[in-house]
Amino acid sequence: MTIWIDVSVSKRQLKLYDASVLLKMYPIAVGKVLTPTPTGNYMIVNKEYNPGGPFGVLWMGLSKPHYGIHGTNDPSSIGKEVSLGCIRMFNDDVTELSSLVTIGTNVYIHR
Repeated sequence: MTIWIDVSVSKRQLKLYDASVLLKMYPIAVGKVLTPTPTGNYMIVNKEYNPGGPFGVLWMGLSKPHYGIHGTNDPSSIGKEVSLGCIRMFNDDVTELSSLVTIGTNVYIHR
């Protein structure tokens, strides 16, 4: 299995793949114009459950320091450009995604 994550900032969509096979697709929130979500290739480097605050039920840190994929305490923000650059997901979605990926999973973020 070659599990990896594809994040489209413009479509506000996160897709989970096994090689070239699409497994799951989730709606996301992305960074604001002044604090955009960084594009590039990263990896999941850690997972923290119940991080508190605006991060919802789970934080998955990326290899770009201070950025991650996380839940939210404001589900109405999903689908919008509202974060400080992180990728926000519904809490149930980020919990499911976390169960399907491991530390070291590749994350490709593009416009």
